[in-house]
Amino acid sequence: MLGPGVAAGHPATADAGAEILAAGGSAADAAVAACLASCVAETLMTGLLGGGFAIHYDPSTGATRNLDFFVSVPSGSGAPMEELAVPFGEELVHYAIGASSCGVPGLPAGLGALWREHGRLPWRALVEPALRLARDGAPFSHAHALCLVMLAPVMTMRDGEGIYMRDGKLLGEGALLRQPELEVALGRLRDEGAASLYTGSLAEELLALVDERGGRITRDDLASYSPEWSTPVEVPFAGTRFLTRSGLSGVPQSLARLSRYSGEAERALALLEVLETPTPDGHTTNLCTADADGNVCVLTTSLGLGSGDFLHQMHLNSMLGETDLVRGELVPGARMGSMMAPSIALDGDGPVLAIGAAGGTRLRTALVGSAAGILWEGLEPQDAIERPRFHPVANVVNAEPGVDESALAALEARGLLIRRWPLTHHYFGGVSALGRRGAGADPRRSGAVRVPGA
Repeated sequence: MLGPGVAAGHPATADAGAEILAAGGSAADAAVAACLASCVAETLMTGLLGGGFAIHYDPSTGATRNLDFFVSVPSGSGAPMEELAVPFGEELVHYAIGASSCGVPGLPAGLGALWREHGRLPWRALVEPALRLARDGAPFSHAHALCLVMLAPVMTMRDGEGIYMRDGKLLGEGALLRQPELEVALGRLRDEGAASLYTGSLAEELLALVDERGGRITRDDLASYSPEWSTPVEVPFAGTRFLTRSGLSGVPQSLARLSRYSGEAERALALLEVLETPTPDGHTTNLCTADADGNVCVLTTSLGLGSGDFLHQMHLNSMLGETDLVRGELVPGARMGSMMAPSIALDGDGPVLAIGAAGGTRLRTALVGSAAGILWEGLEPQDAIERPRFHPVANVVNAEPGVDESALAALEARGLLIRRWPLTHHYFGGVSALGRRGAGADPRRSGAVRVPGA
């Protein structure tokens, strides 16, 4: 059994989850509260108008289930999207934005479903930490300040300028991210429940904005949206049953193919073999919770880049403009594909590891490498997460400082080009994990851990 705790992508997110655990909430309660807080503190990575996935373990039944609350394809026709290129270090990533890039949001519906199935505390209590954060302001972290410099062209569009700029300058580390209108939106969710965004007052306002800006979401799209519970994909890995999701994630396939390794050079070659298949980009965050009764939850959410349109300072998602997520025809009502893979590893005594990751194309790299380090190599979660990472893109391997030089030489011997990054960087993803040997949260994303008594 995992000890109670929270691992998340921001200290304020972790604090919200820990507050709910301390009040007697379940792991699901803590995950809901932490996720709502992330929609205030981590708005470059996620938001109330995004979507995501969760995995939940219930010790009373031994059941582990996935919850899909990712965005779905709207049925309306919209205005043309606007093309935008964003530099990630030396890589230029192309996006399409605008209101017509916004898919039907699933995040509030997903949180509502998770709470109804596995929550203990009143819904209103779970919204309160995020409400306070919106009212008082959230500290802008080092990772978010760096990310904002890259994403400024879209984050400062329209209402975004008032959120992310002060006196003509971008917010820097330590500034307070003030979003008073988010308090209005969260108040609606507190009072009306998640339904506010689908059949209530927030739905009416979202439809008015979408109509004004040329978006595609219709009244029927919102009213018919429903989260979906399912059975996880299971992979035998390192003596555990590793439960996750498939789809575009590639995680189960990568774990199944990963060869045992010895030493850094072998590790680099083994990981490269299973990570060479490209996966989509996105801006994402992850959190893990566990309560004293053994319930465990991992939750991963995203907005994509964001459309550049805001409602009550909630950024509309841009999933229809994430070109690598669009595989074939977009069928109205169908779920968009996603690479997110919240995961739980079990042995005969229950959960061994709860883990998830953020990071676009680097998500699978970060998750597989960290999980292998914890489960195969016996590393403590924080050590596995902090270990320098590398990520392949075509014939180029991006490497953080500290990656073993003999391993990089082995990759160069295969004809690959090595791009040595000067600093550890949030480009390489963000992992959070709760394990039997401790918890870990990624410093690349200013992550934080809250464990009772620690």
